[in-house]
Amino acid sequence: MPERILVVEDDPRMSDMLQRGLRFEGYEVEAAPDGSTALKLARDQLPDLVVLDLMLPGELDGLEVCRRLRSGSTVPILVLTARGTLQDKVAGLDSGADDYLVKADLHFEELLARIRALLRRRQPAQHQEELRFADLVMMPASREVTRGGRRLELTAKEFDFLEMFMRNPRQVLTRDTIYERIWGYDFGGESNIIEVYVRYLRTKMETDGEQRLLHTVRGVGYVLREQ
Repeated sequence: MPERILVVEDDPRMSDMLQRGLRFEGYEVEAAPDGSTALKLARDQLPDLVVLDLMLPGELDGLEVCRRLRSGSTVPILVLTARGTLQDKVAGLDSGADDYLVKADLHFEELLARIRALLRRRQPAQHQEELRFADLVMMPASREVTRGGRRLELTAKEFDFLEMFMRNPRQVLTRDTIYERIWGYDFGGESNIIEVYVRYLRTKMETDGEQRLLHTVRGVGYVLREQ
């Protein structure tokens, strides 16, 4: 069964181009011209991935659509927008997006590569496996994480980020290593994308005052270790 992609885009020409291109690549595609329609379609049948514009007509802009989608699911969300400042990228990622592309820099081949990467990471492992570190427990097959029995609600990218450290405990991972393993391409030179995801994970892992496990090694990178 082909994977389903929901395209949320109010520009008819851009929406048509995306739909035709994605269908040609074998995906099943639905389209929504505004946020309300997008949320209704997602409620009726959750897609495998969402391509989301931020500048949408009506009461719900793309950031709010992203937040609402993320609050109830782990569906991968790729933001595709005309907004290209660093602040816009951080806002999109803070709202729950897994990836961010600027329309002015769009190459369809790169869009497809990023879609494939997000869909690959969402696929469950072929065998049951359990990763443990301190009171963290990760189940890659079901993509579930708990800390001290409390379930952590992670986005697809956050899960991949934490899994990398769970598979390399007590090992300092450099920034270059993290870029290569998580994104697999140049994110555009933005210097703080790693810090953004470290902050996401720390916020969710330390909600109940738990001790820090993800530590900064200044000038080098990050490491998963106890005090």
